[in-house]
Amino acid sequence: GDEGNHSTAPNRKRRMLLKQASISDKDVYLENLENENIATVNLLNKSVENNGTRASSITILHFNDIYNVEEQPKEPKAGAARFKTAMKSFQDRKPLIFFSGDALAPSIMSTFTKGEQMVTVMNDLDISCAVYGNHDFDHGLERILDVRARSNFPWLMSNVYDNETNRPLGDGIETHIIEHQGWKIGLVGLVEAEWLETLSTINPENVTYVDYVDKGRELAQQLRNQGCEYIIALTHFRTPNDIRLAENAEEIDLFLGGHDHDYEIIKVDNNDKLTIKSGTDFREFSVLTLTQEESSVKVDVEKVVVDSQFEPDKQLADALSVFEEKVNENMDLHLGAFKVDLDGRFSSIRTSETNVGNFVCDVMVASTNSDLAILNSGSLRSDRIHTAGEFKVRDLLTILPMMDPLVVIDITGEKILEALENGVSKYPKLDGRFPQISGIRFQFDPNSPPGSRVIRDLVMIGDEYIEPDSKYRLVTKAYLANGKDGYTCLADCAILQDEEQCPMLNSAVQNHFEAVKIHDGKSKRPTSHRQNLVLLSRRDSRICPNEVSLVNKKQDNSEARKKTGREHWTTLRTVRRTLSYIKLKKDCIEELENEACKMSPKLEGRIQIATEELLQKLRAEKAAAGPIAEES
Repeated sequence: GDEGNHSTAPNRKRRMLLKQASISDKDVYLENLENENIATVNLLNKSVENNGTRASSITILHFNDIYNVEEQPKEPKAGAARFKTAMKSFQDRKPLIFFSGDALAPSIMSTFTKGEQMVTVMNDLDISCAVYGNHDFDHGLERILDVRARSNFPWLMSNVYDNETNRPLGDGIETHIIEHQGWKIGLVGLVEAEWLETLSTINPENVTYVDYVDKGRELAQQLRNQGCEYIIALTHFRTPNDIRLAENAEEIDLFLGGHDHDYEIIKVDNNDKLTIKSGTDFREFSVLTLTQEESSVKVDVEKVVVDSQFEPDKQLADALSVFEEKVNENMDLHLGAFKVDLDGRFSSIRTSETNVGNFVCDVMVASTNSDLAILNSGSLRSDRIHTAGEFKVRDLLTILPMMDPLVVIDITGEKILEALENGVSKYPKLDGRFPQISGIRFQFDPNSPPGSRVIRDLVMIGDEYIEPDSKYRLVTKAYLANGKDGYTCLADCAILQDEEQCPMLNSAVQNHFEAVKIHDGKSKRPTSHRQNLVLLSRRDSRICPNEVSLVNKKQDNSEARKKTGREHWTTLRTVRRTLSYIKLKKDCIEELENEACKMSPKLEGRIQIATEELLQKLRAEKAAAGPIAEES
């Protein structure tokens, strides 16, 4: 870390002083520190600079959502060291620097370091103030408390409170005041309720959330009462929530956001206030010039793209090389090769079926002998197109940086429908709960209200229409099985294979590459022991048409109608499944495995937007398939 430039973790007394400190008792806080002879960073007075005159304008640099410190192979080259150089080019303006959350995870490096490299980076960038993001909690509360203690800037958390301490979550502070070039600026840090339920390391029952509009207005008024002339909200939530805040919090002047990874400048219609998102991953940042006019402050915004025109800062690059060497030893191992590009962009995976989602979910099903897989798209983290060609451990961990254990649960068709409803409930927002799937096909109507968007009668598990009362084997992340990301319907399902009995998701994908090598005769030694390459549900579909017809003919329709509906359809289902497994032809299985080994995942219509034309077509297919298709 960067411990050499400032103090290490504070002792208990210093912690208590910091906990008790507020903006209004800053002088008492500093006096106490002096009396205790504690060498520490002046968190509550950082970037204070006031020589008695008020500058006509000041500069603010803003950025958010940083994950990978390494430079990228294509423009913009980005990287933390190059980013520092770009920011230093504005140092003659003596800027304030604000950060809107997400630094400690996820990334390849953070998997090994718990985000320690970001402590070095953020302290070196001379940040003035920051707000926590959801991924800053990925390594647990103790980790974030340690990082906060060693940060040379304050972390805000204004509207979420830890019930165990009755303080802001992560021991953040509610407000912060900066006096800079004669300006007195107040800051609040606000987050949304939606991402609290995704924090696997935080018990949502032990935190108290306050609506960001209500709390933002309350704290902004407090800051006004303390003499602040300009109020800035650092936020970490989705753009619609930023807009809601800007429309309803008249006490706040400027909104600098994170969580979304797009570069956006949004002017709110009813008051002309600006909401700014400054991109992601050291690729860009915003330069804001605040100019005092007669009765208002004018805000000019410039976007800076961190490309190769900026040379990497040598001092920071050297400091980061220690972390890079630690990770690089294993990152360039060759896994295999894809023949097609993989689409990992958030704009794709959080709104639609994608080939990378299909590939990962197919591996989940094949590796656990499950009927279907549901994976929240927030698990796929690369936010980029992966070009066809060689695929290394580095590429895999860019897509799946977190160590995600899998579980297999026993689930009813009804609960599967509930899970799908949750998955599409936030569409078209780029929400991480949007599902990537395998072994299942469904359509949804985004114009229907959340909770009733899925076209229930057309959902298929393998080749069969879903039965609400039937049980299925669902493989998913333990995270989702615990009810996270809105998938509360999974929490009470019986576990068929726990974390100890299932592979880690990363490992399952690596094992798939090894299985391809074995299948293609490229392994170190010949063996039949390998992970499954194809889904059982796909194998079920390879029944000869004549055999399916035979099942139909053997059932006397008049006799069948005398049975209860459930008994009749269950009989047909049992016969069909039995024949499916018995009548499979070896060449069909080999054909499927050969297809899997081509490493050319594609879109297959697993998730479709429901249109009238599509629904008519699918219902006609269902009717033409006969009674077996209508088991549900």
